[in-house]
Amino acid sequence: MHDVSFGPPPSMYTESALAADGARTRRRRRVLAVAVCALVAVLGVGGWLMWYQSGRKSADTGVTAVRQAPDEIRETVEKAPRTPEGAVVIEHDEEHLEKHDTDPRYAPGTWATHKIFAKGVADTITGLRIGVGSMDERAWTLKLDGHLCATTSHVTVDGRTAVVVQPAQPKGAKNPGVCDEVLFFDIDTGRKLWRAKIPDAAAAFVTDTNLTMTRSTVAVAWGRGSVAFDMEDGRQLWKSTSVSACEDKGFAGGRALLAVLRCGQEGDPTYEVQKVDPRTGRTVWTYKIAKGVQAVYLPSSDPPVLAVGAGDITVTDLITLDGKGRRLASISMHGDRYDPLCGKRYGASSYFGDVEYCDGMVVGPTEVFVASKDETEVDQASNWIMAFDIRTGKTVRKFEGRALQPVHPLRMSGDQLLVYRGTRDSIGPAAVVLWNPSTGKETPFLFFTLPSDDDYTLSSPENSDIVVEQGRVFFAKRELTADLKRPKAPVLGAIGIGSAE
Repeated sequence: MHDVSFGPPPSMYTESALAADGARTRRRRRVLAVAVCALVAVLGVGGWLMWYQSGRKSADTGVTAVRQAPDEIRETVEKAPRTPEGAVVIEHDEEHLEKHDTDPRYAPGTWATHKIFAKGVADTITGLRIGVGSMDERAWTLKLDGHLCATTSHVTVDGRTAVVVQPAQPKGAKNPGVCDEVLFFDIDTGRKLWRAKIPDAAAAFVTDTNLTMTRSTVAVAWGRGSVAFDMEDGRQLWKSTSVSACEDKGFAGGRALLAVLRCGQEGDPTYEVQKVDPRTGRTVWTYKIAKGVQAVYLPSSDPPVLAVGAGDITVTDLITLDGKGRRLASISMHGDRYDPLCGKRYGASSYFGDVEYCDGMVVGPTEVFVASKDETEVDQASNWIMAFDIRTGKTVRKFEGRALQPVHPLRMSGDQLLVYRGTRDSIGPAAVVLWNPSTGKETPFLFFTLPSDDDYTLSSPENSDIVVEQGRVFFAKRELTADLKRPKAPVLGAIGIGSAE
């Protein structure tokens, strides 16, 4: 199970550039034209302008961004763009996928700053310039020693992030090797800031390596051990190896550093969650989870929120803790009613680290927002998002979806929630909106239509990264496969939408 191969890097042989460019141009024109027409048809020019202007005033006078240090994990507070009419600002195609036939080319890692969109694919990270109408305008290409093993969505205030990479292998080697290298780089420039070897990483494979960041610290866990590096120069701060009955399964970063430990026998494990001092590795507090839990995820380090699966790996409850690791509330996922989408990334959910990723939920300062499962009745709202109080576990407010327009929570923007509202059957444009859980007010952010042949994959949080940053929304697939009918045609890997003005 550990010996997972991603196949050799794609060869750079030539192909018909005319056909590739034609496909890109047709798709971009279709995206722009459909988005504008759908917006006008569904909302009406006067209607959406009045709605937008009234909402924009509220959004722009909301929570002001707290000043953060350069090495803190950024918490961008978004402002509504000048106009919600969407325009393509990034369109990235992946080529030469026919070399892999029907096997996927894995594409972990999606990041954005005010000027660069960066995407990891196989053994390469590419930085693209952001601008209206941009198509593969490469700013830099970062060739890695080996394939990506683990990534993190965390980015520092000054635009740096980290990845875990496999070592370089001889040509034709079938064993990709362990995940033994941490690379820290600048997203704006593509410059490698430092590289560090993971000590005692003989058991660190793509199936169990987990990476995260908190202020001034990069932390990696791989089941048999863990290690932390200084963000400034890559020097090792501390390491932990599996000499006890418990092993580090993974970390959650951001405002703090939490660790989930798996203890006991493989077939009958117990779990603990610890708050860890990121600079020393010292345990600050420990929360022991009841026996019988089969899976633990850490969607938030501060406030501490755990997602647990009782008797199964599917999440059955959320547990909220106070700052000292004491239980505040338990929130039932009510059987089949809610789906926080923990551990449901890619086709193989355990690849590239999944401890932090619960793509159907977002944790705010005082509420937890969880998406419901899809409804089957076509005349009902596709689903909804429920806000639960962190201290009491009680429901606070409900954000309703619409018929054939499912909603997904994306991230917090100050005290408001960024929500993606998808669309089905071409009934209207998709949208990103800001929702204020205190007042229930919804503020439009961007309207757009994704390419119809890629809409389902791009808009699914199980299959694609959806990142909102600096007034734009980016959709990036996590797996790429060739089109069987047109195996040499380029495949859309990512698209970004920004304001048309």
